[in-house]
Amino acid sequence: MTGSAFDAIRAVDYTVIITRDFAAMRTFYESVLRFELERALSETWLEYRVGSTILALSQPGLTAQDDPVSPGTASLQLAFCVARDDVDACAAELAEKDIEILSPPTDRDFGHRTLFFRDPDGNLLEIYAEI
Repeated sequence: MTGSAFDAIRAVDYTVIITRDFAAMRTFYESVLRFELERALSETWLEYRVGSTILALSQPGLTAQDDPVSPGTASLQLAFCVARDDVDACAAELAEKDIEILSPPTDRDFGHRTLFFRDPDGNLLEIYAEI
């Protein structure tokens, strides 16, 4: 097979989270994770710069007719890399804010220290460090 036009893809430019509860998600990403709003393209689309990528929150558009994902079911997992000591510090901040921790800071045999929790829409979030 010869080349494909898709061979031109070299990075994930942005990730969009289609939200069930836009207000709760905005509060969570700004107040709990402390992401700074980069820009609001509309009342239904917000962008946060996380490293070299954009994380966007959006109310349903093209997916407005889709059945919602059941509560407690992750449709997305995001992993955020931090320094080793910051994994535990993040866990402490989540506990202070009464955010349920699914899996506390744990050293894994594949070389990561991980922490798992959910955002208000039930998406699985991971804070990890290389160890």
